[in-house]
Amino acid sequence: MWFRWLPWKFIIRKIARAQGFLDPVNLISQLQNFSKPSEVVVPAELMRLSSVLHARGLINSQAIQHNLDWVWPYWVEKQFNPKSSSFIPRAFSLTHINLTHRNWTAIGLPDMESLPIVDPRGLVTPFYDGWSIDFWIVSEGGDKLFPSKLQNIEQKLVQDKLVSVITESKEKGLLLKAKAQVKRNRDNIVCEISAKGFLAKKGWLIVAIRPYNPEGVSFIKNIEINKDKTQIVVNQKKVIFLNSAFDKYKLSNYDQGDVSCDPLSFSDQTKISCSVEMATGAFFYKIGPNKEREVKLKIPLEKVKKTKNKQGNILNYSWQNLEKNSTEVKIANKKYQYLYDSSKIALMLHSGDSCFAGPFTYKRFWIRDTVYALQALLYLGLEKRAKKLIKLLLSTQKMNGYFSSQYGEWDSNGQVLWALKKFAQLTNKKDYSHWQKSIKNAVFWIEKKRMPKKENYPYSGLLPAGFSAEHFGPNDFYYWDDFWAEAGIRAALFLSDSKKNQKQNRLFKRYLKDLEESIGKSLQLIKDKTGKDMIPASYSRRMDSSAIGSLVAGYPLMLWQAKDVRLLATTEYLIKNCFYQGAFFHNMSHSGLNPYLTLSIAQVLLRAGDGRFRDVIDSVAKIASPTGGWPEAVHPKTKGGCMGDGQHVWAAAEWISIIRNCFVREEAKKNKLILCSGIYPNWYKTGESIYIKNALTVFGEISLTIIPKDTVEINWQANWYKKSPLVEICLPGYKTVMNQGETSKKIILEKEQSL
Repeated sequence: MWFRWLPWKFIIRKIARAQGFLDPVNLISQLQNFSKPSEVVVPAELMRLSSVLHARGLINSQAIQHNLDWVWPYWVEKQFNPKSSSFIPRAFSLTHINLTHRNWTAIGLPDMESLPIVDPRGLVTPFYDGWSIDFWIVSEGGDKLFPSKLQNIEQKLVQDKLVSVITESKEKGLLLKAKAQVKRNRDNIVCEISAKGFLAKKGWLIVAIRPYNPEGVSFIKNIEINKDKTQIVVNQKKVIFLNSAFDKYKLSNYDQGDVSCDPLSFSDQTKISCSVEMATGAFFYKIGPNKEREVKLKIPLEKVKKTKNKQGNILNYSWQNLEKNSTEVKIANKKYQYLYDSSKIALMLHSGDSCFAGPFTYKRFWIRDTVYALQALLYLGLEKRAKKLIKLLLSTQKMNGYFSSQYGEWDSNGQVLWALKKFAQLTNKKDYSHWQKSIKNAVFWIEKKRMPKKENYPYSGLLPAGFSAEHFGPNDFYYWDDFWAEAGIRAALFLSDSKKNQKQNRLFKRYLKDLEESIGKSLQLIKDKTGKDMIPASYSRRMDSSAIGSLVAGYPLMLWQAKDVRLLATTEYLIKNCFYQGAFFHNMSHSGLNPYLTLSIAQVLLRAGDGRFRDVIDSVAKIASPTGGWPEAVHPKTKGGCMGDGQHVWAAAEWISIIRNCFVREEAKKNKLILCSGIYPNWYKTGESIYIKNALTVFGEISLTIIPKDTVEINWQANWYKKSPLVEICLPGYKTVMNQGETSKKIILEKEQSL
């Protein structure tokens, strides 16, 4: 077309300079100098995510800082307060974003699409990226309880028949207890919220409709109430049903200010509209002196789907109807048990029709996060749910064999192939015929994607430069991608029929050998250059926190032996130089304490028999939220989330995986099953029995009980898929016991002799 011949670069430069802007063409060119040439300069998915985040941040900058007399969500109350350690100067920042308290918790039912979230002070956001509901108490004497303004509250995640978040707030004799949950109500899924208020004087329990959520402003144009004062309609679409009529109410638009500014003035109009779309509403329930009053709200979220979903999976909607014989774990540490149970809930909520990395900011599908979630689901014994994710992963393959959720990630093919193998091994599935075409095309894609072979070229035979796992820095030739590719080809050989596909297998073995040699030569060039065994993220990088990506060769891929000198040297570097407050502090992108990356280091230490793994696990437990979850990265001072989603599913998956491996883990290359190697001594010194039941391993299903007596008794029962592996019982503080050929055993352990 004719317009392609226009001198666009000249035109853009001319316009930019005329308006006083930097030359954008030159600026982009300079930016690219910091990274290696790649097909994809910046991941489109992250650009979309960042654009949404910063667009809201721009709105926040216009709405919040000159309206600080409003009641805002907890992160704003902290981040905009100069007295708080969460304070961030705004200065030249164009956007105001939650960088200090990115913590929230999803509530819901298995297989439902909607995931309401609850923030650290009980603010409930029923709809994705929508407005919120808060609860306040105001006495007639003027005392006020606004939970988002309180320094301390109590919050917890509770699972009974339903999953609930309970938030309790106290201030000057004012007490507020709010409970949010999701339940099935005939044909609808509803978010049900209850709030109980108590105060010594006369006053009001207030239901407040708020034009924001834990990320910032979320517009409300209209609020309307019905005649009997039991229904509130927001934006002419969403209805809030109240169990009883409120006594008074107040509606306000942006020009009039927030309803909180003069909380005891009331309205008489039944609806309000706001041109700025910052309408607020407060609905008052009278409380007598020294009395309690409760109000209940129901918000319909979605219709119950009575048949099957798009993938043909039967929908569950019930916490009680989980798969029979799923894995059970009992730990003699209440906090660790709570974190395990909460992590299981998180995985269940985020792995229905699709798999999401989080309920809000990361409510998107990524292959990488899904693979880690799938491993954890298998460790939970949830085979049917894991099978859904296998179907989902296979559906992402393109015609050229590339598995893609975001184009430009070269680790994805290896990850999907590895996940297929993991599923087949742990579930003892032996018919892989329906996967063969996908497997073949995936391996061919890896082989074609590799760099051309050149003598003494550090990237010879490796995968090309890219943004890889997105948190290593500028585009580069990351070993993370190559290790996943190697694991993928190994998985393809495992899953391929050795009799039917002899020619293909020979070809795959050649590809594997060649890739291993290419990785080995590149790593040798690093050792020749530095004289050290440590492995940076890429040949072109010095050692920094991104080197954690190279640990994938040890966990979860187990490509290298547990005590490989390169693996341990890299781990030592990270512990010495990149740990803060006992956890891994990642300087790239996350700029915070990263729970799931910290746990990957714990896995390497556990596998190597290094007792420091316990300290690392402990550090992750310390930075968990009160509801038993983790954001993607934790602010080292506020201990709130500073990056990613407020409830990160990869972190939950890694907690499940490390606890499982503390009880039972495999060294498949050695045909060895290791029991008890990660059990804490104080877990069995309490006198309580601890156990893992119905745990899937690559050798079969096993149940293990540790019974403290005068010494310690170990009972295990197994259903081996094939021949019994070598079982090694390595309880810390006791002599190691070997066993082979038995399906059940009762062993009394002998204490090690102290020196």
